Amino acid sequence: MLNLIFFAQESSVTWPIVAVIAATALLILVLFLLSFLAVWVRARLAGAHVGVFDLIGMRFRGVPYGMIVDAKIAATKAGIPIETDKLDAHYLAGGNIVQTVQALIAAQKAGLVLDWNRACAIDIATRGTNKSVLEAVLNSVSPKVIDCPNPTSGRTTIDAVAKDGIQVKVKARVTVRTHLERFVGGAQEDTIIARVGEGIVTTIGSSESYKQVLENPDRISKTVLERGLDAGTAYEIISIDIADVDVGENVGAMLQEAQAQANKNMAQAQAEIRRAAAVALEQEMRARVEEMRSRVVEAEAQVPQALAEALRTGRMGYLDYQRLENLKADTEMRKGIAGEGPTPTTKP
Repeated sequence: MLNLIFFAQESSVTWPIVAVIAATALLILVLFLLSFLAVWVRARLAGAHVGVFDLIGMRFRGVPYGMIVDAKIAATKAGIPIETDKLDAHYLAGGNIVQTVQALIAAQKAGLVLDWNRACAIDIATRGTNKSVLEAVLNSVSPKVIDCPNPTSGRTTIDAVAKDGIQVKVKARVTVRTHLERFVGGAQEDTIIARVGEGIVTTIGSSESYKQVLENPDRISKTVLERGLDAGTAYEIISIDIADVDVGENVGAMLQEAQAQANKNMAQAQAEIRRAAAVALEQEMRARVEEMRSRVVEAEAQVPQALAEALRTGRMGYLDYQRLENLKADTEMRKGIAGEGPTPTTKP
């Protein structure tokens, strides 16, 4: 009897607690569902069906379901059916949902062929750059102009030299349209600028005179366009317009002057080599002359010795010696009369 009374008292205390917990849980559930109600109703009224469980799943995945629903409403109103899972997947892949849907709408209004997968690929390809899929579509609808060369590179003109040696400075403007099918994996603006610059340099370099370039600047545009410079790029070149043509320096004359200076320096160097060789040969000849003189002096030093030996041995008399001395004196006198100085005599 006491156990029944205790159980009844315990039950009377537990039931209110359980009721409060259940009511609190129900209230939390209702508030949780009400947080999706406005978005769900907005999508429902716009004809873009989005399931409640889809919204809940996006909430748990950290996906901004409000932005997803707004993007789907915009696509549905434009007549572009897109599944909610594709929008969710593109956001999780790091894509820009709003610009991708806007690009689809802009392409449809302009009559361009652009499906969801290609739009997502372009959006992912432009991630981390200053471009976007919406800009690509808009440039395909309305072509843009690219300055060649790019002013940010620090150069304002493309310089080339004609065959007559005169420098020609050219500034060009390239009108391009985005090629959506080649945008993913295609070369960007820098490649277009480089190819156009190469074509301009080649065309000017093949001209016989700078006057031909000044007279027919459209020849540059035609020649460059015929080369198909937009192959493998994300753009289609519509036109190449020469904005400015100017005459620069006479590079040919400068090169000839530099070559003449180089030839002059080379000739001077060769002349210096020949002069040094001549000086060396002169010094060598002088050394040989001194050597011969030393031999002559050596031979003359032996003459008195030979005379003394001849007198001593009797092979030569005193009168013979006097005749030799008279002959030498007569020879010196004759040299004096002829204008030559007397040569010193060597006594025995």
